[in-house]
Amino acid sequence: MSTGVEQQAAAAQLGRESDQKLIRIEGVHKTYDLGEVQVHALRGISIEIARQEFVAIMGASGSGKSTFMNIVGCLDKPTRGAYYLNSINVAGLSKVELAHIRNRNIGFVFQGFNLLPRTTALENVELPGIYAGMDVEQRQEQALTALHQVGLADRAHHFPSQLSGGQQQRVAIGRALMNRPSILLADEPTGNLDSRTAVEIMDVLQRLNDDTGLTIVLVTHEPDIACFAKRQVIFGDGKIRKDERVAHPPRAADILPAMPVIGEDEDEEDK
Repeated sequence: MSTGVEQQAAAAQLGRESDQKLIRIEGVHKTYDLGEVQVHALRGISIEIARQEFVAIMGASGSGKSTFMNIVGCLDKPTRGAYYLNSINVAGLSKVELAHIRNRNIGFVFQGFNLLPRTTALENVELPGIYAGMDVEQRQEQALTALHQVGLADRAHHFPSQLSGGQQQRVAIGRALMNRPSILLADEPTGNLDSRTAVEIMDVLQRLNDDTGLTIVLVTHEPDIACFAKRQVIFGDGKIRKDERVAHPPRAADILPAMPVIGEDEDEEDK
């Protein structure tokens, strides 16, 4: 029979494990009504993602991975099932409450960089802080910190047209870090980049995950990109077909020295 001390220790351990579960999805379905046709995008998926994980979501077109990402990012709601973010069941929140969670807890990075062309890198990164109501001094300080984290502090006053594609994506990552989110959602962040620049972006994401403990969920259709994550989840027909840990993911920083330098980035460095 367990002693009182053992029971207390078990309860404490359970509490610690619960605290580590940043994302908990239970039996989530998502159905879209298209006239007389119903499309079942997600079919009762359940998954947990702990704090400080780096997870790659893969699957063919129509597998449900983008719908999953939209639900995790509080951009859409499940038809059925529960989604807990930081122990809060966000599936039942209002649009205003969801917008608040997105602004405070989630950073988004997309395939298109979505930068304002007539705005400097620093000002682009500052934008989420403006929406969050930060004062100017705090906003600029956090934006500079974010640019430093992605290795672009020296390009703070450059416009997007003065930056290479990889540098623009770094700015977009910096913008996603601006409000110090608990999770970074990256949807095909290397889709518009050449192979070397894609690995450079994965180096940035690996460093953020390792050095700051940022939880990262990455959607990609490229196995060469997914291999850098610490866990791979494969979707198919609205269900999770495979979920496995990656014991020793390659280090992007170790691969880069052997890759050829693209001329575009060399030219941009001179601007």
